[in-house]
Amino acid sequence: MTNTTDHDIKVLNGLIETTIDSAEGYGEAAKDAHNTRYAAAFQQRASERRQVTQRLQQQVASLGGKPEDDGTVLAKAHRMFVELRAKISSKDDTAIVDEVERGEDHIKAKYEDALKDTDLSAGTRSLVQEAYTSVKSGHDQMRDLKHALHGTN
Repeated sequence: MTNTTDHDIKVLNGLIETTIDSAEGYGEAAKDAHNTRYAAAFQQRASERRQVTQRLQQQVASLGGKPEDDGTVLAKAHRMFVELRAKISSKDDTAIVDEVERGEDHIKAKYEDALKDTDLSAGTRSLVQEAYTSVKSGHDQMRDLKHALHGTN
């Protein structure tokens, strides 16, 4: 493997972890949402993020690397905290949307950082750009939903 290939694999695996975290976060939000419209939107985004993850994993495998298949340790700890908090207090949909939107800010920033990486190969950059389009769409949808729930623009 070349250094470029190693670098691409490292960047992609970082994005895979974050995208898995996002899919799992959306799955949790779908289970917790009271409004069925929100639950359906969260479930749709979870499915979309799983598809993005698969494409990134396929790219890592095609580069000869071992694709990540789990989220980050930090996200697991965060999910445990969120689950504990949910057991202690019932969350309303606004709180769930706020949490999802906060996660969207995180994943969007990760993809933007990857796109600024001048050491990525053209093929990997193209795949990351394609995945970013999906991530940005999810981010913008949750941002708009959050603003609507809070009555802000």
